[in-house]
Amino acid sequence: MDTKVWMYLVYLAVSIGLTVWVARALSRNGLVFLEEVFADERLARAVNSLLVVGFYLLNLGYVTVAMKHPDPVGSTAQAMEELSLKIGLVLLVLGALHFFNVFALGRYRRGRLRQLATHPPLAPVGRLPMQPAPPRPHPAAATGPHPGNPQPVGPRQPVGTQQPTGTHQPAGPTSPGPEAGPGTPPAR
Repeated sequence: MDTKVWMYLVYLAVSIGLTVWVARALSRNGLVFLEEVFADERLARAVNSLLVVGFYLLNLGYVTVAMKHPDPVGSTAQAMEELSLKIGLVLLVLGALHFFNVFALGRYRRGRLRQLATHPPLAPVGRLPMQPAPPRPHPAAATGPHPGNPQPVGPRQPVGTQQPTGTHQPAGPTSPGPEAGPGTPPAR
């Protein structure tokens, strides 16, 4: 057999062997990563299978396209150089596909985690200044409810503490108890 044919056979054996080995390793070890990315075991297994099929198609397609060598191979040394170049390119394609998959899945995972986050990603740096409350009219300025002049809304006083204007009542019960006489001060 010609040296070029041997080169092709070795190239195919090594390239297909590397593709199968890398695909199995990625499938086995990547399933854990995919389960965490998708948070669903069934979906992770399905995506893992699809990624493996795509990986095989891309790699084996590249291996067969890159197999052709137009120049004649005259020596074993020249065949080895060409073989190492072709296998090196296959390894670069395998690595590029792997890093692209990890990058895309990592972005998807970050987006999903950002959606599930219940708190802001960063602590607030400062607070917005409080707007001052609008001034309220003084309750003593109102003369009473009139049809054209509604009573101003303000803080309410507890029941029993409002006093008519101009009178003064001592603190305590307003009516003496049954045992108290007319001149007896209220009990405290």
